[in-house]
Amino acid sequence: MAIRVGVQADSQDECAEGLAQLVDAGYLPVMLPTFLTDGRWMARAVPAPARKVPAGEPTA
Repeated sequence: MAIRVGVQADSQDECAEGLAQLVDAGYLPVMLPTFLTDGRWMARAVPAPARKVPAGEPTA
């Protein structure tokens, strides 16, 4: 099962701002703000893959 997070907004700027907040929280954008036929804007993001820490490297 894949996890996807969507942003729906009334304007392109509002949608881009919501997507930027997801990126700041560690998500990766997979769909940039797009105008939909019903007059809304939508963007999507997914969680970033877990980074593998090489042996001997500190984790924090």
